[in-house]
Amino acid sequence: MMDAPTGKQSQAPCQPWVGQNGWSPASPQGPPCNPLHSFQHLSLDSPSDRRPCCDHLQTSSQGSQSDLATFSSRNSTHHSLPYANNADQNVQQIIPDAHVSSTVPAASQERNIPPCSLPLLNEGTQPFNTHQMPFYSPHSPYEAISPPFQPPYTHQGSLNGPQSPHQTHLPINSPSFGQCVNQSPQRTPHPAFERAEVESSVGYTHSHASPTSPTQLQPQWTLSPHSKGNINEFVPNVAAQDENSTAQSPNSESRYGLDPELLPSAVKVIAEDRAEWKDKVFVSEPFSHLPPLATTSCIIEDRGNASPFAIRSTSYCVPCEGQTALLSRLPLGALVTPLAKQNAGEKPLPVCKEPDCVMGCGWCGASMCPAMGWQDCGQRFYCPFCGKLSEVPWQHYQPTKGLEGVRVDKDKRPELSAGSYEILSSQKGEPAALLLAIDVSASALRGGHLEFATQQIHTLLTSLKRENGDGLSDVRVGVLTYDSRIHLYDLSPALSRPHMLVITETEELQLPLREGLLVPLNDCINGIDSVLQLIPQFSAECDDSSGVPVELPVKAGLAVLQALSCPGTLLIFHTAPLIEMGNTNSSSGFFSPSKPKSIFQPSELAISLAKECVSQGCGVHLFVLSQQDVGGAWPGHIPYLTGGALHTYSHLQGELDRERFSIDLKRIVETDTGYKAELRIFVSKDLRVSGCYGLFIPGPSPGQVTMATLDWLTTLAVELAHTRTLDETRGVAIQVVLSYSTQTGDRRTRVHTLTLRCSRHLQDAFRQYQAQTLLTFYCKKFYCAVLERPLQELREELQTELTGALASYRKHCCSASVSAGQLVLPQYLRALPVYINSLRKSEVLLPGLRSSVHQRLQQRCQVLSLDTCSTSTHFYPLLLPLPLSVDSSISPNPEEALRCCAASLESRGLYLVHAPLTLLLWVGAQVPACTLVELFNTSCFSSLPSGETKLPVLENPLSISVRSFISTLHSEAPCARKLWVVKQGDACEEALQRHLVEDKSPNGGASYADFLYHLHVNSVRLLQ
Repeated sequence: MMDAPTGKQSQAPCQPWVGQNGWSPASPQGPPCNPLHSFQHLSLDSPSDRRPCCDHLQTSSQGSQSDLATFSSRNSTHHSLPYANNADQNVQQIIPDAHVSSTVPAASQERNIPPCSLPLLNEGTQPFNTHQMPFYSPHSPYEAISPPFQPPYTHQGSLNGPQSPHQTHLPINSPSFGQCVNQSPQRTPHPAFERAEVESSVGYTHSHASPTSPTQLQPQWTLSPHSKGNINEFVPNVAAQDENSTAQSPNSESRYGLDPELLPSAVKVIAEDRAEWKDKVFVSEPFSHLPPLATTSCIIEDRGNASPFAIRSTSYCVPCEGQTALLSRLPLGALVTPLAKQNAGEKPLPVCKEPDCVMGCGWCGASMCPAMGWQDCGQRFYCPFCGKLSEVPWQHYQPTKGLEGVRVDKDKRPELSAGSYEILSSQKGEPAALLLAIDVSASALRGGHLEFATQQIHTLLTSLKRENGDGLSDVRVGVLTYDSRIHLYDLSPALSRPHMLVITETEELQLPLREGLLVPLNDCINGIDSVLQLIPQFSAECDDSSGVPVELPVKAGLAVLQALSCPGTLLIFHTAPLIEMGNTNSSSGFFSPSKPKSIFQPSELAISLAKECVSQGCGVHLFVLSQQDVGGAWPGHIPYLTGGALHTYSHLQGELDRERFSIDLKRIVETDTGYKAELRIFVSKDLRVSGCYGLFIPGPSPGQVTMATLDWLTTLAVELAHTRTLDETRGVAIQVVLSYSTQTGDRRTRVHTLTLRCSRHLQDAFRQYQAQTLLTFYCKKFYCAVLERPLQELREELQTELTGALASYRKHCCSASVSAGQLVLPQYLRALPVYINSLRKSEVLLPGLRSSVHQRLQQRCQVLSLDTCSTSTHFYPLLLPLPLSVDSSISPNPEEALRCCAASLESRGLYLVHAPLTLLLWVGAQVPACTLVELFNTSCFSSLPSGETKLPVLENPLSISVRSFISTLHSEAPCARKLWVVKQGDACEEALQRHLVEDKSPNGGASYADFLYHLHVNSVRLLQ
């Protein structure tokens, strides 16, 4: 809400205002000032960006004839007056309405939103010939000078290109950030949530603040009107800050003077959502509104729409026309987690038997769901996925009632009333098997790993034998060993001891027998024990100096499963150096002479073997007991393409590696897994599935995916596109049908159906996007695209997409009149820039000098399989403060996370950095000695070990509290992790810097403040 300028303001002359800001009236007149300087040729991914820019700063005295602006510190007394005292006729006082300040109402409401501006780190005088934007302060009112602004048109550029000497660089004056956002009118905020929107540090002031209160001053930029140099020539003088201001890390400082602390905060967005939905129930019903964030744990009540943890749409309001969807520049699609877990307190998924279940559409094959429309008193139903009518068999006929035509038995049938349910097939397949393949080559026997590995396998099988009721005690188990040959074991109970069968011809495996290779665990546990005891005593019979191909045990295990026609899990314990089978120069993913390929591409042999595993339902988990990052083939392609994983350990000698090995082994075997999975995706007849992204081998149709195995964490991204204009009255329906086999051989079909609203207005779609969902979608899409496209091109496309989206929202959805220096963001996309910047500078898309190819391949596959919650935490980790003593009022709490930047770290503090794949403990140099004693059993900071560590078990409240908290975080992680202790100032602190995603990356990626600045300037340019 903007007030009209007062008479005094309108009469204020312009020339005195210029003189008061340090400029001489006799200064030479340069070309017209362009507050949005060009930067399309800058590279924010270069390590050179971290160099200070102080050599470009120039100063001049007030009244001098210099063409450069004078930067003054916030301590300058002659600039302490409010802006109203030295403003021109364009001064406007802006006081937002506290109750609507975070809302961009629809155009029909004819209300203006408060503009949002970028915050400045350094405060001083106002620059000459530059339009001053509104300043937002949490505690004082603000005033604005908003004259007309017409920057020249410049096409959107890249953040990674070379610098251009032909651009005139002029400053954008961007005071502190205020929430210029759309808030969905259907989502009533929690009182605390609403209060945070008004009084939080992002910059809103109370609507009753005095208009005459003094405001903080803006910095003046050192700038020559004729300058055509690089952008560093107008970096504010950081040294002129107040000594009492918050110290900023060099990695978090903005080249353009933006205050990182006042930018939109992902931590605050998550905290607001938790405050809104804590201890509440989200009712998921047809055409429901925006659900809680994926990082918010709440109870979901299924009333005809699938849980957002099973299907989460990128937007919960779909544009009716394809052109409108393209205009938003944001993707249209959904994230699918078919086997998502039910949260505590939720009802179990309803199950109906196949003969009793109402048949689905006979035309397209879609399953029955609440989105079907009943006609002719229940004799026929309309399918929204193909638009055709199907007859109801007489066995399943029931009449309808009411004007809506609802069947009378709707509440009694899950397929008619539930958004998610399962169908139990009457046919039963073969139970899944557990096959163990152990490397017994010379390297393995010399390494000393086999004794510990076989002991852990024995412990695991013994515990499975004692379990009842889950089918694991009756699982069929087989064992094979290998070096350059294959050793099979006949475990038949009729034999007094297992028989070894050696296969020397490994090119085309021919099994000498089938019976006895896979035997129920209860019948063969003694035979397996005798084999496991003898394995460490093997003598090396073959020279493995040239390495052992990882495909060899995969082919052997697959042959066993194929011979017995059953799915299963293949666990490979490998130690020898890894090589690829066949000619490396012709089959390697990136050494092919025919054409250059991405390093992420698997070899043709790996893809061929993975396809065989998929058709058989064989999931491969590879345990590399002696990690080798340099040289050799990366062995993870086949495991990840089959729904398995690669688990690497340094030497399996230390306690930490052994503990992680035991956890990984037990978690794999005990996790509920679906075998021989077939996923079909149905969408409304006016939409189509244009792409599907995840860890699987693409098939001929993006709407049909076949996987060997999948678990509760496996998440796919589905992209949709318009074929025709959607019917606004019918909405949109998305259905995911997963057919799979359980461990016991039961064939089940899990059905998830999501119905969404449609709208012809673009702003309705923008209001229903969430930043975490878009981050996960972009991650899966672009991590799949690295197989074919250059990384530089992908980083630029991410920037282009986000810039276009911000420009589109600013042009088509912002109902207020905002100036070019004001940042405008949708309500639920406030955190999107920091998420996308973190994705752009990840190890996969922007490799660092210390990142090996194997580490990048591993991280890509690990992140691709994560769900929305884990993906969000991976790209924006939780920075959690720890208590320093038992008397401290601070207790470990994930809801008290801090911003991921170095400025959040204090030298007297302890902080945990929690991400799905990493857990770091940062120890400040000034932590009290008593805290070090209670937590690490040492009083000397210099003697504290850094690196991989396990906290000592000490009997004091602080140690017990911290170790319990770390154990809770470990239980929430998708894989076992080791705790890394990082000391302040230590060499290993670089590992922490990669996770401080708001700062500049050690790889050269831009800081959050700089990236947001570039997005804003380019988005404004698109509109000129």
